[in-house]
Amino acid sequence: MKPRFAWLALMAFVVAARSADRPRLNILFVFADDWGRYASAYRAVDGRPTVNDVIQTPHFDRIAREGALFKNAFVNAPSCTPCRSSLLSGRYFFQTGRGAILQGAVWDSSIPTFPLLLRDSGYHIGKSFKVWSPGTPADAGFGGQQYAYQKAGNASNNFSEEATKMVAAGRTVAAARESILAEVKGNFDDFLAARKPGQPWLYWMGTTTTHRTWIKGSGQALWGIEPDALKGKLPKFLPDEPEIREDVADYLGECQAVDAYIGVLVKRLEETGELENTVIVLSGDHGMPGVTSGKCNVYDHGTAVALAIRFPGTKGGRVLTDFVRLPDLMPTFLEIGGVSAPDNLHGRSLVPLLRSDRDGFVDPTRDWIVAGRERHVGMAREGNLPYPMRAIRTPEFLYVRNFAPDRWPLGAPYAAGETAPNMQNVDTDTRAAFPDMDASPTKTWLVAHRNDPRWKWHYDLAFAKRPAEELYEITTDPDQVKNLAADPAFAAQKRALSERLMKLLTDAKDPRVTGDGAEFDRSPFSDPEADPATKAGKGKKAKKAAP
Repeated sequence: MKPRFAWLALMAFVVAARSADRPRLNILFVFADDWGRYASAYRAVDGRPTVNDVIQTPHFDRIAREGALFKNAFVNAPSCTPCRSSLLSGRYFFQTGRGAILQGAVWDSSIPTFPLLLRDSGYHIGKSFKVWSPGTPADAGFGGQQYAYQKAGNASNNFSEEATKMVAAGRTVAAARESILAEVKGNFDDFLAARKPGQPWLYWMGTTTTHRTWIKGSGQALWGIEPDALKGKLPKFLPDEPEIREDVADYLGECQAVDAYIGVLVKRLEETGELENTVIVLSGDHGMPGVTSGKCNVYDHGTAVALAIRFPGTKGGRVLTDFVRLPDLMPTFLEIGGVSAPDNLHGRSLVPLLRSDRDGFVDPTRDWIVAGRERHVGMAREGNLPYPMRAIRTPEFLYVRNFAPDRWPLGAPYAAGETAPNMQNVDTDTRAAFPDMDASPTKTWLVAHRNDPRWKWHYDLAFAKRPAEELYEITTDPDQVKNLAADPAFAAQKRALSERLMKLLTDAKDPRVTGDGAEFDRSPFSDPEADPATKAGKGKKAKKAAP
């Protein structure tokens, strides 16, 4: 061998040996229930007034500043269980069997998941609170409850309720907050203490505090968020009225609680000297609950989520406009851990984006996402039939295909046992009517104003039956309230997006477009369940176990 080539071979061996000796990176994953695209880091990239002008998330912002902020991150399904099925497996939600639905979900143990693959490769894994639920068995894709670390307390799942009780008992808001944050630290410390020396780890913090319900007025009382600061900043589909501003402010307070939890975890990494050997990923499972166009809808308000990633050794302070979907995190985590990804995944690793030093669009092929949904909670009232939706989102357009426009998109406007939409109990029981929108002050307000000519269009936008096709131009209509599907001027764009969407779904063997297209309408997907309103009960803890 010539000396030059011998030297190159020796150097390659040395580099490989050093790489083998280098500890594998740890992974801290904070994944909050119902946390949409809300963080103060997004103010600079929104380009218009939004509620991000009001929220304060210094710890999320730090991770974005020291890592990468994703401007266009979307879930594959705007419903807890199917979204998490997709995230854990790296597949489309409709490729996960009964994991594709929420009510009646059952995990398919033959589907590989990133936590268990990392565990099998030598990672110490652990979780606090929600990973995959509701569904049977709960958190199956993470090994059930055998890796749970939550004995220090679960008040962080119910921040406004727990803090309000403490204040009522005579404690200050600051003291109540510190008590809850101490539990977050205790659970994380228990997890870290259980690992072997030098063992890489994956910790999933799955708080549900951003899931309905929360204490009315808590955004202002606990976080100083003034509801009137939201004037002129709500999306067009939400009436800019005091009751709704307060509801959104309360939600933002719960988002700020999540941010406080992030701060606790990052501080512990600094104190233990592990910050620079840990990848930190922050996100949520879909958009805001209990409001128009949010959770259970494939509009941006339902599918867009916050995403910031701090990857040691990569350039920080970047804002990426590539379209990424949460199933991308599965192969990302596996690549970080040095584990080969299974074949035929929908998700694609984000590591190349993270290792790039560029801003904006890094990968020109990442210019679309597909989202959809099937059964959520409310279909027990209608023969268990889901509301099947699919959508494709590009930088210019959102195209939506409603496969059953004769069905109610958020469930029927009447309670179980009624046979006609007589609206008898809608005003007093907004959980029974339109059950795929979480009960909330906003929902109650919309229903109460359904006959007011000024607000009827808001009510119809939220609850009325929808046409088979919807098309929205993003630059002129970022809140997606003007459907252009019937406009001849956009016929070519609609046709192209429809064809593109159907090809993607057909290639992925989506049961909604293959065979007779009715697989999700039949058993076991349509098997009866207990009425969700009765099943959930009236207490907070029951709510947190609900979708």
